[in-house]
Amino acid sequence: MNESVPDAARNPADLPAHLRPFDATALGLYAAVVGAWGFSWIGLRMQLGVVAPEVSILWRFLIAGVVMWIWVLTTRQQIVFPLRMHAAFAVVGVTMFSFNFIMYYYGGMTIPSGLLAVAFSLAAISNPLMAALFLRQPIAPRVALGGVLGIVGVAALYWPEIAGSGFSVAAATGLVFCLIGTLSFSTGNIVSGMVGSRGVGLVPAITWSMTYSVVFLFGLNLARGHEFIIEPNLRYLGSLVFLAVISSVVAFASYIGLLRRIGPGRAGYATVMFPVAALSVSTIFEGYSWTWIAAFGAALALLGNLVVLRNPKTNA
Repeated sequence: MNESVPDAARNPADLPAHLRPFDATALGLYAAVVGAWGFSWIGLRMQLGVVAPEVSILWRFLIAGVVMWIWVLTTRQQIVFPLRMHAAFAVVGVTMFSFNFIMYYYGGMTIPSGLLAVAFSLAAISNPLMAALFLRQPIAPRVALGGVLGIVGVAALYWPEIAGSGFSVAAATGLVFCLIGTLSFSTGNIVSGMVGSRGVGLVPAITWSMTYSVVFLFGLNLARGHEFIIEPNLRYLGSLVFLAVISSVVAFASYIGLLRRIGPGRAGYATVMFPVAALSVSTIFEGYSWTWIAAFGAALALLGNLVVLRNPKTNA
């Protein structure tokens, strides 16, 4: 499949997102996403216990949404959009900022975190597949190859934990939850890309999407009869602020900016790299000991990263 950049479109801004070069700006956004999400697993673990997962996610995006509204209003960006755009914002809010998190919280109750990481890294495959289906973006062979390398690498990283956990009906159910969560995340990616292609600014789009996620989560918690409580200790509150500001505002602004810049197929590879970053964080803070198979997995993930993110060839 020809992925060369046409001679008539040497200006990167004139190219489709999936053919634009991976430049310094894209590298900065990619590093911000991987770094922020790499630390998010520690924060998520600190949230589990007293407060229902749906309520914790509600507080997270309520705080993040307030930060986004301050951002969009102080910078005087457009906030009025047609009704059809609000429908798209709502879809992104539910699929990308709400439902996928709920699925992973509940999936994580019955399967090991390693399997969580593998399930989420499948976005490296589901993103380009959905982009081909809904956005008519061809699947570049290198993106498919890199995605497979990355997923195999993540599986190798966590293999001792996965192999030693056994597998039950409860674990199978948890895995299904996570796979549904990954599809939800990829759906949000595609709709977010469509919103960007219609010229909607990054900050207003995220602001409205987070607003709709809060509305959805509030209604869901009411329907399920959950108590709207907060665990009053530094562990919970500190992790909540981190997840809201760094893992939501910074990470999602960077990720959606990256998605608009290089397309969902390549941007989705960040879901492969942040488990690698998470284990690196665990090495420092939790004394994680690397094995040869984990090192092999990290090397595969990095190789896949190079394959996916290298720039398309330019016609001479």
